[in-house]
Amino acid sequence: MNKFTKNIKGNIVYSTNKDFKEETDENEGIDPVSSGKQTLKVWLEKNSRGGKTVSIIKGYIGSEEELEKLGKLLKTRLGVGGSVKDGEILVQGDHRERILKILTDLGYQAKKAGG
Repeated sequence: MNKFTKNIKGNIVYSTNKDFKEETDENEGIDPVSSGKQTLKVWLEKNSRGGKTVSIIKGYIGSEEELEKLGKLLKTRLGVGGSVKDGEILVQGDHRERILKILTDLGYQAKKAGG
């Protein structure tokens, strides 16, 4: 019977199987695109939201984890709710100007889009 032990992050740190080879992630070692090389677009949407206005940030290139961090930072600085899903950051309300300011301060190239 082969045994293995995982650490807190779920990585295998020990195995009794002498033929065991750890699987590696294909994206491991690839640097995410730096913020200065990304152009994010900030949209305003009212349709299919029950009459509520939502600011949407699209065009992020990078890991889902980094997108979550950016979404949390924006929501915290703006003092509003929102979510991150399908590669987009959704922020409750029309905060396009403030979002553009925050993103440009962080080094992103950001612009209004969609009307």
